[in-house]
Amino acid sequence: MLKVLFLCTGNSCRSQMAQGWAKHLKKDSIEAYSAGIEVHGLNPNAVTVMAEVGIDISGQKSQNVSEFNDIKFDYVVTVCGHANENCPIFKGDAKVIHVGFDDPPALAKNAESSEEALDCYRRVRDEIGEFIDSLPDALTLDA
Repeated sequence: MLKVLFLCTGNSCRSQMAQGWAKHLKKDSIEAYSAGIEVHGLNPNAVTVMAEVGIDISGQKSQNVSEFNDIKFDYVVTVCGHANENCPIFKGDAKVIHVGFDDPPALAKNAESSEEALDCYRRVRDEIGEFIDSLPDALTLDA
């Protein structure tokens, strides 16, 4: 199985969604992890919209990338620009790939209702789901 770390700034939303999708769609081929350059806590809206598609990420926790220093990843996928620009060096032969997704909290900042805000999260959730569904092939194409 491929060991894949999904990395974003705060490990609160995008990387958490990616980990949830990977555990749901690719559990036989990918051992999925998520972390952040910082730790911001699990975003409740991310939990809500993932639950809408039958994926429970409520048990996942926001973790700093330093907590995974001893794991040799095959791939590190940065899902936001800040994480890509500040990605640490990993042990072994981990290939770092950037696949950026919009930041749901930033998209939802000016939403006029909670439903409109959730729609921002849903759009990014679905985009991440499509990317995860293309794995592992998309990893080798981008590497």
